[in-house]
Amino acid sequence: MRIWQSHELGDPLDVLKLEEVDVPEPGPGQVQIETKAVGLTFPDVLSCRGEYQIPTQLPYNPGGETAGVITALGEGVDQHAIGDSVAVLGGGLAEVNVVSAGSAFAYPTGSLSAAQAAAVPVNYGTAWFALHDRAHVQPGESVLITGAAGGTGTACIQLALAAGATPIAVVGGEEKVALVRSLGVEHVVDHRENPEWVDAVRAMSGGGVDICFDAVGGDAYQKARRCMAWDGRLLIIGFVGGIADAPTNHILLKNYSVVGVHWGASLGRDPESMGRQMSAVMALAETGQVAPPLYPPFAFEDAAQALQDLADRKVYGKAVVEL
Repeated sequence: MRIWQSHELGDPLDVLKLEEVDVPEPGPGQVQIETKAVGLTFPDVLSCRGEYQIPTQLPYNPGGETAGVITALGEGVDQHAIGDSVAVLGGGLAEVNVVSAGSAFAYPTGSLSAAQAAAVPVNYGTAWFALHDRAHVQPGESVLITGAAGGTGTACIQLALAAGATPIAVVGGEEKVALVRSLGVEHVVDHRENPEWVDAVRAMSGGGVDICFDAVGGDAYQKARRCMAWDGRLLIIGFVGGIADAPTNHILLKNYSVVGVHWGASLGRDPESMGRQMSAVMALAETGQVAPPLYPPFAFEDAAQALQDLADRKVYGKAVVEL
């Protein structure tokens, strides 16, 4: 079978190679999946470069979200059957993947395509954990979302709307404005047109936002903190714009919380949480409230270019490779 792997660290287009390896067989507690689609995230780029907080193990196979059809069961697996269509936290850019049975979740094939299912585990798991487990979002609250046209940003938009909250999206460029508006967002700021967007967000939120979902960091964080309402919750999702300093006097004076959101580490401490989150998200998918917007899917042969485009900030929505 074919698999994308890197044997050294660097930019995806420079180091990833399409190679031939043996088809893996499932061991106890595992399932074998014929891959239909693979979701890509910015941490895949960072791992290619050796810049992610978890050290990269070489050879490295990117793509931690997979959708496909189960083709074989390992010993002791009874929660799945051969032929099941599943979305998986795990797997990668390979024609066949072997993953833990507990990381595979049935998805509603009548509502989601395989490409959309591959866009669910990381982005919607992160957004659900952030909004519900960390911020305890309530109906009627406002949610500021930086990087709102990205994978986690669009997931946050849909989950905020499903929770009865009001999203305020910060994006850059006409295409991204159109994307978030298509998801039902009424309050949108184009930071290219309005680089100093704090006053605009304050006006949209009636004086300040209850929750901020900050997946950008850097200068965006410094603006976002100035948008916080009294008793607000500023969620730290990522740092694609750089790691920001957090002035503690400002946090005190405005009485808001700065809340870390490390979804991946949370799964190790509460392994059952993934099942709860995916059950809730897939139920919303059945009703149409979760429908991941996709960047035009890439072919498997173009996976290295897909990751490079993600690195170069050319992608909006979710980057997916289809097989």
